[in-house]
Amino acid sequence: MTATTPAAQTAPVPGVFSPQRRNLTFGIMLSMLIIAFESLAVATVLPQVADGLDGLRLYGWSFSAFFVGFMIATVGLGAWADRSGPARPYLTAAVCFAAGLLVAGLAPSMAVFILGRAVQGFGGGGVVAVAYLAINRGFPDELRARVLALMSGAWVLPGLIGPALASAMAALLSWRGVFLGLLPLVLVAVALTLPALRRIEASGTPIEWSRIQAVSLAAAGLVLGLAALGQRTWLTGSVLAVAGAALALPALGRLYGRAAYRLRQPLDAGFAVRWCLTFGFFGAEALVPLSLQHLRGLSPWQSGLALTGAALLWSLCSFLNSRLDERSGGRYRSRMAVLGAALVAASLAVTGVLLHAPLPSWLIALSWAVGGAGMGFAFQSHTLVVLKAAPEGQEGLVSGNLQLADMLGSALGAGIAGALVAQVGVSHGSGWYLALAALAVALAALVAPRLRDRKPAPASA
Repeated sequence: MTATTPAAQTAPVPGVFSPQRRNLTFGIMLSMLIIAFESLAVATVLPQVADGLDGLRLYGWSFSAFFVGFMIATVGLGAWADRSGPARPYLTAAVCFAAGLLVAGLAPSMAVFILGRAVQGFGGGGVVAVAYLAINRGFPDELRARVLALMSGAWVLPGLIGPALASAMAALLSWRGVFLGLLPLVLVAVALTLPALRRIEASGTPIEWSRIQAVSLAAAGLVLGLAALGQRTWLTGSVLAVAGAALALPALGRLYGRAAYRLRQPLDAGFAVRWCLTFGFFGAEALVPLSLQHLRGLSPWQSGLALTGAALLWSLCSFLNSRLDERSGGRYRSRMAVLGAALVAASLAVTGVLLHAPLPSWLIALSWAVGGAGMGFAFQSHTLVVLKAAPEGQEGLVSGNLQLADMLGSALGAGIAGALVAQVGVSHGSGWYLALAALAVALAALVAPRLRDRKPAPASA
């Protein structure tokens, strides 16, 4: 008895590719692969879409609509997955993602294209929320860093071939082929992923419909706020901005807790770091291909290479961080989040300068790749703290709030970036936004030291 007990206690934990976990691991990776390809491909060809549909003034909405749909799905479908298990919410999300691809690919106008992007976002948000829930329910804490690294690694192949393939498809079939060509892959992903998700049990946590209402009001307020940025008169813009704030701020207080802004708990600090990172990085990512094509005269393929470098370094640094996390038992998560945020802030500031300096374009790609490296460190580190701090049975709710912060930052960032481009042009708009983004991510570096690995605390009141 005494001889076998220590061995049983020190038995190695089955890995992420062990027979009982490999289907779930591959399913998550494949789903992320499709979303990654779509993200990089759209960023590469969207300047052509805007030119073809005469929609440069609505450029930012192509990203913001996606993020708003994503935001609603992460909370709604995340809560559904908590209650009923992840299989049906995942299927619903996949169907919506495919429908959004179809609408965008056949869009006769920029307005319809933006509608398709919103539906895509709803589907993508559901897929990612289910993925995070599956990581929490299907893997122990000591394996989660590796699974998150594999999720980041799913961006490697799209990062290598995504921009080139998207620009080639746009040249041969028009930009519409980029969206329509992904539909068969969605069907394959559903066929491979659903069986693994059906084996994850539901927690039975009741759906909080008040949260669904709150996120809907927050989304509506965000849309009104972004619409205010595009108005030609101060009066109309002010009315829309006030109405948006009146809807969004109380709703966000209900979602995160009214004391969340104090950042006393790891969950609150993690949500704030996520918002700042995504506001800065993804808002700027919407502008990088556009700026390189308009200001430097690069082709879609050439401008897409900047995204490739950032995606690859994000994946590499996420993998390196996961190894450090495993060997250190998670002791350095807060420090790695600070380091990552500092790298992203520096990248944004330097990229803004290089875009307008008479220097080679490859320096811009190099600077942006440093930002991808910083995201690889910061994104994974703070996510691990948030996931571990999630109360038992509320993993879907917490992952939904994490993705909500993600999408709020991304939608607002892309919306402000697009509005600046529409108002003052690509050159000045990109410069002003990159400066603003660098400041936001610098704030994330200041908040990140509060990401301490503690036991879950009661929600903010």
